[in-house]
Amino acid sequence: MLNTLNFRHLYHFWVVAQAGSMAKASRMLNLAPQTLSSQVAALESEIGGLLFRREGRGLKLTDLGQQVQSHADEIFEAAEALQQLLQTPSDERPLRLAVGISASIHKLIAWHLIEPALEQNREVNLVCETGRTPNLLSDLHRRDLDIVLTDRPPALEPDARVFLHELGRSPMCLFAAPALAQSLKPGFPHSLNEQPFLANAVDAPYVSELMQWFADQGVSLSMRAQVDDSALIKVLGHHGLGVFAAPEVIAEEVCRQYQVEFIGRVDTVYDRLYAITRGAHPQHPAVQAICRQQVGHSSKKSDKKDE
Repeated sequence: MLNTLNFRHLYHFWVVAQAGSMAKASRMLNLAPQTLSSQVAALESEIGGLLFRREGRGLKLTDLGQQVQSHADEIFEAAEALQQLLQTPSDERPLRLAVGISASIHKLIAWHLIEPALEQNREVNLVCETGRTPNLLSDLHRRDLDIVLTDRPPALEPDARVFLHELGRSPMCLFAAPALAQSLKPGFPHSLNEQPFLANAVDAPYVSELMQWFADQGVSLSMRAQVDDSALIKVLGHHGLGVFAAPEVIAEEVCRQYQVEFIGRVDTVYDRLYAITRGAHPQHPAVQAICRQQVGHSSKKSDKKDE
């Protein structure tokens, strides 16, 4: 049907349907009524059905005509939006940014990473997708995403045409509801022995390092819950269900937003942050803004094969 549908005929039908009469539509289009009528008849022949029926001096849409008008509304409204976009200077057009975020990244940190991308001199239409890093990388390769934010350097093939940007690292800290935190601050970390712990269930790299650090200190935590949502972990912590870990770079925000208190810091266990792009020098200005920043304790850049 798309190979035979004449969109000029469809547009003229659409104007007639809006105008309600052939005479009014012909004036709007600056066409003779006979010409316009023949074009509507040609469209009816193309689709194999009547679009209008006479009602007094005017025209009324048939059931088929109403359905065709509904689709035509979408087509020509989209065409008008596209025309307005193309008439806008390129440096003023809205900028689309599709970001993949590893599910194990704390949501407050995700905001910090994305925030510089939104500080452009034009509107940014942001699309965020959360998931596991391998799945997000597949979307990046398919160009469904512009950038992937992750807390682990993925295993990349030697010919992978992507680039890994290290955005920094931050020591891990422990938090709990105020009453629990106050009881655990003295004697940290040994005060945490046998205390309930709220763990990230999406295999965040720092979790195993943190557990090993506690084991090295002779501290055994009681696993109270494993949750795959970093925000929900903090909500559970706020309600006193246990101790949880978060990077130092967001410590103040965690305490303020979730009304919990800082217990102690683990200086040898870090939350590391990376951005993955399709090349070493991405042209997307919002992607550039993300890759330029450093979070927490900065570290050097490393790379994979460039585009």
